[in-house]
Amino acid sequence: MMKGTTIVAIKKDDRTAIAGDGQITFGNQTIMKNTAKKVRRIYNNNVIIGFAGSVADALTLAEILEEKLEQHSGNLKRAAVELAKDWRRDKTLRKLEALLIAADKDNLLLISGNGEVIESEDGILAIGSGGNYALASAKSLLKHSSLSAEEIAKESILIASSICVYTNDNIICQVI
Repeated sequence: MMKGTTIVAIKKDDRTAIAGDGQITFGNQTIMKNTAKKVRRIYNNNVIIGFAGSVADALTLAEILEEKLEQHSGNLKRAAVELAKDWRRDKTLRKLEALLIAADKDNLLLISGNGEVIESEDGILAIGSGGNYALASAKSLLKHSSLSAEEIAKESILIASSICVYTNDNIICQVI
């Protein structure tokens, strides 16, 4: 489990929203920052990523994903698979401690250092210490409300922040 953040992604009505909180936790007891931006756009604003884990590691992986997107003409699935393969094979990359959620207009993927590229079955993915809380919230809101993808993502982070001490309510949300 990645401590210190919550990221949730919702795909609904041809729109995908990825939201994350802004808390950076140092150790188990200290909040170092409340306004971190763990959700951002890459590849000419055509891909949104959210990351959990070590910030430096996640940014390294984001750079590599962007390189793979360039190499594969923006094909997110192909770029994600190539990143996961490199991440698993390379001795230096293998030590990176982060998880990524990536989305473009057609795909919603979780990318891990175990070589996994997981496509959401129900249009919902969540990672981080509050990920399970946000996932449960998002599933319920998607099924029982008429909220948009962005509204569900934000509300799911808010709910997670009320339960998880590693998650705050300073939310960054990007929609594609």
